[in-house]
Parts: sequence; C-alpha cells; structure tokens
Amino acid sequence: MSDRGVALVLHDVAPQTWPDYQPFVEAVDAIGSIPITWLVVPDFHHCNSLAGADALRKMLDARVAKGDELVLHGYFHSDDMPAPRTPKEWFMRRVYTWEGEFYQLSQAQALSRLQRGLEVFERYQWPVRGFVAPAWLMSEGTRQALRQLPLSYTSDTQHLYRLPGFTAIDAPGLVWSAGSAWRRGLSKVVCDLRERHWQNAPLIRLGLHPVDMRHRFSRDYWLETLKRLIDDGRRPITKSAWLDSLAAPASTSPA
Repeated sequence: MSDRGVALVLHDVAPQTWPDYQPFVEAVDAIGSIPITWLVVPDFHHCNSLAGADALRKMLDARVAKGDELVLHGYFHSDDMPAPRTPKEWFMRRVYTWEGEFYQLSQAQALSRLQRGLEVFERYQWPVRGFVAPAWLMSEGTRQALRQLPLSYTSDTQHLYRLPGFTAIDAPGLVWSAGSAWRRGLSKVVCDLRERHWQNAPLIRLGLHPVDMRHRFSRDYWLETLKRLIDDGRRPITKSAWLDSLAAPASTSPA
C-alpha cells in the first residue's frame, strides 16, 4: 500500500450546499471506493439547520457506515461579531472572508459554540474527531477552547494539528477561489504549480467548496486531479485515518 495519501475534503456541507456537491460525489463514487472527509456545518448561515434535513442526515449516516469521516466545521459558518475596527480586521473579515466565525471569539464564546456543535454530532450518533474553523481562522480563545475538548485534531491550509498540544504535521492543501472566471483561471495555475512542488509530500489535501461545483471548469479540475493523484500511486484516505497511520508526530507548533 502506498505511503503517500490524498484526502478529498468537502467544505461547508449543509442542506443548502448538498445539491451542489451531489453530482460530483456521484462521479467520485463511480471511480471506486474513495473515502471522503465531510466538513459539516450544524446551522449554515443561521438558516440551514441539520435538524430539518432528514435526507441529508440519512445520506451522511450512510457515508459514515461506508468509512467516510464527518468533521465539525464551525456552527453557523458566518462572522456575527461586531464590525471591524482596524485595517487588519477589515481585510481579514471583509476582503479575505465574511465567514471567519471563530476568528474573534473569546475562549468562553468558542467553547460554548464548539460544545453546541459536538452536541449536534452526538444527537445524530456521528463520530467526530476533528474540527476545522471556517476559512481556517481561529482566535487564541478558540485554540484554548479546543484544548479542553475530546477532539483529536484541527487544521489550517498547510498542516494538521494534533490536539490538545497543537503538534503540527505537514499536510499541504490545494484550494480554489472560484467566484469569478479570472479567479478560477488563476487558481488552476497556482494549484498546478503547487501540485508539482508537493509531488513528494506524504499527504495532499484537496479542499473543495460548494462554489467550485457550480462551474464545470473547476468541478472538472477537482475530479481530474483526484484521478491523477490516485493513478500516481497516492492512497485515498480520510484525515483522521491518515493521522492514525502515522507512527509519531512530526513537529510542534507554538501554543
């Protein structure tokens, strides 16, 4: 079995976004037995609660049964904190993203929201080992809150972090900005360069978003890249299964 892996990761999974993903997931399933890591949002943008999404929950139940992984991905996936006050805050919260839900939360706020999310997973009897903050943005309060919870890992764009110590493990990720034609074109150029640069990386993560699925150019890129990496000898694997396969952590991030 290959010692190099590829993790297919679907972000922002919610009742609103599942129709975007469904044709792509069907295409992935047609390739073969490829495990998927699903980043699930309990109440996407305050109007897409899992409580009223019986069909989606049943689908996720079936995916867990076949070996896929569900990860807690924020709670609302929206930034509801007071308006930015500094240029840096304005850039991070209004230019880089409007959805950095955990970017400014205090430890108490983050802990409360994380616990609510874990309660949702417990209600539906979904095993959960990982948390990924929307837009990968975490406040120091969020980091401290994560140390108090029974979670195994979190991640950013380049690393997985074992909890509670935030031990960093290299796991570079490809991701697109697919909201406009020029962004999609630039994303492909950048990701093609990064894929070549990371050809010997132990794990490459493919970080897909619903907007990617709304354009044939980006959707086809992800399917073709997944096939190419598998044909190149990479083993498709979930993030938690990859961590389980490692004998020891690689390095430690500052707390």
